[in-house]
Amino acid sequence: MSDLPTPQAEEQTEEQTRESHLALEQDVREAVWEEDSRWLSRTLNRLYPADAADLLEQLSTDDFAEAVRLLDGQLSTEIIIELRDEYREEAVDVLPDEAVAAVLEELDSDDVTTILEDLEDERRERILDELSPEDRASLEHGFAYAEESAGRLMQREYYAAPEFWTVGHAIDHARDNADDLPDEFYEVYVVDPAYRLRGEVPLAKLLRTPRDVKLSDIMEEVQSDIHVDMDQEEVAYQFQKYSLASAPVTDEAGRLLGMLTVDDMVDVIQEENTEDFLAMSGVNSADGSDTVLDSVKARAPWLAVNLITAFVASGIISLFESTIDQIVQLAILMPVVAALGGNAGSQGLAVAVRAIAEREMDGDASRRAIVRETLTGLANGVIFAIGVAAIAGFWFQSTGLAITIGIAMFATFIWAGFSGIIVPLGLRKVGADPAVASSVFVLTLTDVMAFFSFLGLATLILL
Repeated sequence: MSDLPTPQAEEQTEEQTRESHLALEQDVREAVWEEDSRWLSRTLNRLYPADAADLLEQLSTDDFAEAVRLLDGQLSTEIIIELRDEYREEAVDVLPDEAVAAVLEELDSDDVTTILEDLEDERRERILDELSPEDRASLEHGFAYAEESAGRLMQREYYAAPEFWTVGHAIDHARDNADDLPDEFYEVYVVDPAYRLRGEVPLAKLLRTPRDVKLSDIMEEVQSDIHVDMDQEEVAYQFQKYSLASAPVTDEAGRLLGMLTVDDMVDVIQEENTEDFLAMSGVNSADGSDTVLDSVKARAPWLAVNLITAFVASGIISLFESTIDQIVQLAILMPVVAALGGNAGSQGLAVAVRAIAEREMDGDASRRAIVRETLTGLANGVIFAIGVAAIAGFWFQSTGLAITIGIAMFATFIWAGFSGIIVPLGLRKVGADPAVASSVFVLTLTDVMAFFSFLGLATLILL
């Protein structure tokens, strides 16, 4: 008989886990209220850093700040770096300068840059003054690169070896200089005397190769091509394309400057996807800690743009005011044409933006996509034109009205499919972000076509 848990047992286990988690959350709140810093520190340090960070994020803003104040220097660096941006910024604001400086000394350079970005310029200078000149110069180096670039993301700790070294030499050097190596790395980067990147040796190959073999004989070609000024979205694409665990970062001359690891890229991919999703919805920010004012500032500009486009559509309707006055049924059916056409356009747009982000819209692929989406709009147009025409004809007992809305629906679906793919491609061609601007143009164009075709045909056919 199988000992596998039944669905009921699994459900009960999940319920018990949730109850245990909620109980722990309440215990943490009570520890904060009672200022029991010893219990709080011991409990958080027993947890995996990401779980401890998640637990702290369940607290209210005031309780979170009080917890950080209570823990002071006992809040581990691993927990701080796992906090979401808004909570990490709050934690750094609450901690004294000495505690922040101590945190920076324990982190890899890429994580240090993340912390320093959260600080105001004056406080950043104060904290950097607490560090040695060598550490300060190294940390400030990261700010020489643009935000959201490979240079800003990379860590400057890596393992590089000259090409004439043997496997044994590389292994012995790593053991003798363990404190100078990054906490995690997956390749030994092979460089020439000018520190230009020549290749890489995966650790798995290094450990399987006899000690007297030269690194130049077993090194592999570096698949990625990441330079310091490359945008983080392009970097993430290379990690995804080549299934990388880490990748070297070079300057324009090919000299090795740092490395990137997959944990950073996971954050970038999630950040970029969230940014594109919010942009398509007309929202710039969706932080859980946003105030009402923050939310209004993030959403009002897009609503203002939509207000303008709504008046454009209303202007089209006003051209046929006399037609609507004579045939009131048109006012009832207009939302049907516009809504279906808008949804069809949004579907094509979502597919196009995703394909552009995945680099699936280059060369002939873009032409095939235009044809595919246009033909998809045509096919859906036939299906829904017949369906809507039948419903309208039966509802209002008017063959002319059925023909009018059927033709309008057919034309709107074709136009929606075409514009849903051509607009983001056009915006990409002129250098704009398709995810940010496409939805406004696509929905406006679809509404204009829907109202103009429906009301224009009604004027020609029914009057």
